[in-house]
Amino acid sequence: MYNKKIPVDINCGFRIALEVMGGKWKPYIIYELLKGPRRPSELQRILPEASERVITQQLKELVRYGVVEKCVINTVCRHTEYKLTELGCTLIPIIEQMRDWGNGFRPQLIEILNSQDLDS
Repeated sequence: MYNKKIPVDINCGFRIALEVMGGKWKPYIIYELLKGPRRPSELQRILPEASERVITQQLKELVRYGVVEKCVINTVCRHTEYKLTELGCTLIPIIEQMRDWGNGFRPQLIEILNSQDLDS
């Protein structure tokens, strides 16, 4: 696994939260896992902008922190699924608030982006 060069500041709750769920793809992964267990290939289809390697790395980090659980399904066609743990479920209100905030900010962002296009 990737070893981070900067240690986590365990004296700051905000930095701890960012360590666990920060990054470009972790919130998306957590949001998709709210809907139920997912295979990595499903997450890849849902998030095509993220490489398979990045999704795998982000899932490993979420498993390491106990937010997500890796489940190996031993059927005829063995596969792996990931699901939120009890700890991961405590992030649901945060993820939903981020989604709601983004939905509320959408009109303003559209206006900002449109004005930037005009300025170019």
